[in-house]
Amino acid sequence: MASSHRSSPVPQGSSSDVFFKKEVDPAKHIRPVQSLPDVCPKEPTGDSHSLCVAPSLVTDQHRWTVYHSKVNLPAALNDPTLAKRESDFFTKTWGLDFVDTEVIPSFYLPQISKEHFIAYQQEISQREKIHERCKNICPPKDTFDRTLLHIHDKSRTDLEQVPKIFMKPDFALDDSLTFNSVLPWSHFNTAGGKGNRDAASSKLLQEKLSHYLDIVEVNIAHQISLRSEAFFHAMTSQHELQDYLKKTSQAVKMLRDKIAQIDKVMCEGSLRILRLALSRNNCVKVYNKLKLMATVHQTQPTVQVLLSTSEFVGALDLIATTQEVLQQELQGIHSFRHLGSQLCELEKLIDKMMIAEFSTYSHSDLNRPLDGECHVLEEERLVSLVFGLLKQRKLNFLEIYGEEMIITAKNIIKERVINKVSQIEEIDTDVVVKLADQMRMLNFPQWIDLLKDIFSKFTVFLQRVKATLNIIHSVVLSVLDKNQRTRELEEIAQQRSAAKDSSLDTEVAYLTHEGLFISDAFGEGELAPAAVDTTSQRNTSPNSEPCSSDSVSEPECTDSSSSKEQASACAAPGGVDIIVSEDMRLTDLELGKLASNIQELLYSASDICHDRAVKFLMSRAKDGFLEKLNSTEFIALSRLMETFIMDTEQICGRKSTSLLGALQSQANKFVNRFHEERRTKLSLLLDNERWKQADVPAEFQDLVDSIADGKIALPEKKPVATEERKPAEVLVVEGHQYAVVGTVLLLIRIILEYCQCVDNIPSVTTDMLTRLTDLLKYFNSRSCQLVLGAGALQVVGLKTITTKNLALSSRCLQLIVHYIPVIRAHFEARLPPKQWSMLRHFDHITKDYHDHIAEISAKLVAIMDSLFDKLLSKYEVKAPVPSPCFRNICKQMTKMHEAIFDLLPEEQTQMLFLRINASYKLHLKKQLSHLNVINDGGPQNGLVTADVAFYTGNLQALKGLKDLDLNMAEIWEQKR
Repeated sequence: MASSHRSSPVPQGSSSDVFFKKEVDPAKHIRPVQSLPDVCPKEPTGDSHSLCVAPSLVTDQHRWTVYHSKVNLPAALNDPTLAKRESDFFTKTWGLDFVDTEVIPSFYLPQISKEHFIAYQQEISQREKIHERCKNICPPKDTFDRTLLHIHDKSRTDLEQVPKIFMKPDFALDDSLTFNSVLPWSHFNTAGGKGNRDAASSKLLQEKLSHYLDIVEVNIAHQISLRSEAFFHAMTSQHELQDYLKKTSQAVKMLRDKIAQIDKVMCEGSLRILRLALSRNNCVKVYNKLKLMATVHQTQPTVQVLLSTSEFVGALDLIATTQEVLQQELQGIHSFRHLGSQLCELEKLIDKMMIAEFSTYSHSDLNRPLDGECHVLEEERLVSLVFGLLKQRKLNFLEIYGEEMIITAKNIIKERVINKVSQIEEIDTDVVVKLADQMRMLNFPQWIDLLKDIFSKFTVFLQRVKATLNIIHSVVLSVLDKNQRTRELEEIAQQRSAAKDSSLDTEVAYLTHEGLFISDAFGEGELAPAAVDTTSQRNTSPNSEPCSSDSVSEPECTDSSSSKEQASACAAPGGVDIIVSEDMRLTDLELGKLASNIQELLYSASDICHDRAVKFLMSRAKDGFLEKLNSTEFIALSRLMETFIMDTEQICGRKSTSLLGALQSQANKFVNRFHEERRTKLSLLLDNERWKQADVPAEFQDLVDSIADGKIALPEKKPVATEERKPAEVLVVEGHQYAVVGTVLLLIRIILEYCQCVDNIPSVTTDMLTRLTDLLKYFNSRSCQLVLGAGALQVVGLKTITTKNLALSSRCLQLIVHYIPVIRAHFEARLPPKQWSMLRHFDHITKDYHDHIAEISAKLVAIMDSLFDKLLSKYEVKAPVPSPCFRNICKQMTKMHEAIFDLLPEEQTQMLFLRINASYKLHLKKQLSHLNVINDGGPQNGLVTADVAFYTGNLQALKGLKDLDLNMAEIWEQKR
């Protein structure tokens, strides 16, 4: 029965089917047709292997599936760790947290009411009526189901009698434990006279096992009876299925024969042409690949040749190109498996060589003779080195250059000092061994020449550093500019590529629509890159035939150095073309930071020169040499240092502060010494001043004339003439004559020296202003002590302080007051606006001088007032006329006039005599009142009038007092 219903084999393709032999792997793509298994286990069909893998209704009915899984929710939620159980239903079923948990109503769920189910009830009501009608028509099957349930329960009860050990999936009697459990040895032990009982036990065991077997067989039979209808239906449809499969196999055989003929007639020739074309292209690729391998094989010797000529950039480019070729086009080549690591080690070696080469270049560039030439040493070599270092991201080369600058600056000073000391015969280098001690033996002219030489060499040094750093800076900016232009080109290329892809898709669609092959649209031996990509995508698509090495790929490889790397050229400041490749690894941020570091290195070069110059100054200033310089020497030093500071600022673009600070420190010391010397000199002059009018030498008159236009400057010394100019009696200042003492002439010169020092050393302007105001205050206070305070009597030994001394002191003070506005304007022009508040000191000094002058005038009036009080207190109205009292008064007035008229200006003399006359009238009026003399026209009145007329006549006869109003009417009391 089985043999008659066995499926006929499906016909296979013929052995002459070339297409299926070559293109299709039968083992992978065509599964062998198997006969269907017979559902009846008593009549198996097909081979034994197919029977094993086929599904079986008998064996699969009790197989466990996911639908048999059950979960006891109360058992899952019940916590076995609780000591006390709650009797409440909800807590017992769902846990203790059920009561305490509050369910918050959701804001996103609507409130459901009965109205929501009205539409559903109306829709389902009709179906419910039909269901009820059908349920009444069909008989209930409760009896049948109850019978089946009873039978099923009985079968289950019978099966439960069978021990569980027989139901285990790993049941095997060869296991000792299993065997002992099924057949215990106690049933077979015949010793001890218990043979009959053991035999009976063995029979009982055999019957029990037979009973278990009967139960299992009954259940199996029951299961088969339940599925008898399916077995008989399968047997009935088996014959029809076998006939249908036979017809299908014949149809498939005919179809395959037709396809084989079509393949032989229409496809084999075209496919052979395509395969030959692909083979040719593959051969070309292999040839190009071999050429590329030969080129790569020569990389290491070529790199060695480039390194021998210091072509680091070319060697690095070659290594980078070779690495790229190895990673992309020669990946997986076994013969080149070690070349990549060798090139990496060679690249590291080149990095070290470039660092060493740059260090050597820096040393040779900075230490060449400073002969004034500022050109860059071997500019092409520098550009190559910098570009190579940037290419390898070795950004610490600036630190190497900075360290070399420090060493060079030290050597410059050392060489200049040795050169200068060797030219002076007075210095015995055998006795004085230390170079610093030898340098301290130089006098000021020699030392200042040495300092000029050092500053000039430093200037050339900075110019060379700037030229070199400019080349480096231009290389960095070129790379930065190239990066930016590369990004712009990439953006443009992406836009063009998108537009080109859209146009290419349209062209390919047109060619396909016209029935042409894509390869026919291009020339033989080459394909457009876009079309090649499209063809490659078509060959690798899921619907195409599988192919290995015959697949279409890109055209033959070109030189990697030309296809993978492009370069652009730009000119450096020195005229050298800088070739910037596209494989730079630096970002714009790194390049910008490097450019700023180059500028900072230039600033650092200026600071280094200034720091070395400061140390040179400090080493010379240890023995107080700089503090002992006179004004001319210090001004020369200051101008030299300021010139160097301005030169370095012009070269480097930033002012260094170290040398400026040292200059300011020395300037402060110089100002202190300058002021102390002149203050001491002024003190000595005042202590020896006898307050007599001094002759004015011609040089002092020239000095005053030099500042007549408001500009303060010491005149240049004129050569001594054959006939010396005689000194003048007074000092003429803008048409006014000033009778002065010798101390004031020297004070004027000292003041001009302060002003001139401010012009020569602008940095000490504020200090000089403070010192000058202190000097003017000192002169005012000291002269007041000596003249008004009569200190000159003890200091100089004067017998008395005369009116002439007082007038001369007043005139000297007036001369100083005349020049204070000029001095103020001079300092105001040289002070920054924020320090103009310091000029208020001149206002205070002017006020003090005016107060002093007023006190002198008051003193002169007081002298005459005491004289009037002494003489007029003894006045008697009697003959002769004029009386002796008035004669004496007129005599003293004449002496007073003679003493002050040539010293004080006419206006001041008139004002002074007006005040003296007022004092005279007051005392005369007092005496007349005491004598009871009134203006009554009597004899006494006539005598007094005659004396007053005599006094008035004598007073008006003096120079400058003719127009003086001497009204004497106020001396008379009113008539009683």
